[in-house]
Amino acid sequence: MGRIKSKMIKRAARQLIEKDTRFINQFENNKGILAGSMPSKSIRNKIAGYIARLKKMEQNKKTPVVKVVQEEEVPQYMQY
Repeated sequence: MGRIKSKMIKRAARQLIEKDTRFINQFENNKGILAGSMPSKSIRNKIAGYIARLKKMEQNKKTPVVKVVQEEEVPQYMQY
């Protein structure tokens, strides 16, 4: 069985993928991109690994893992 990632790691990884397009499915590359911005080595490695996993899933399924919500897709109850 694999390790379960916390919501913080998943949320941070998805937000970083939305902001930056340089991430690929290789852990070492992702770790290098995150090197300057992460305060903790263990958190950086967890996020880089999760990003690599998401990119591999995206590559195999041919569908985007991170969906960008457009203005038209906002649910009715969230509109004021």
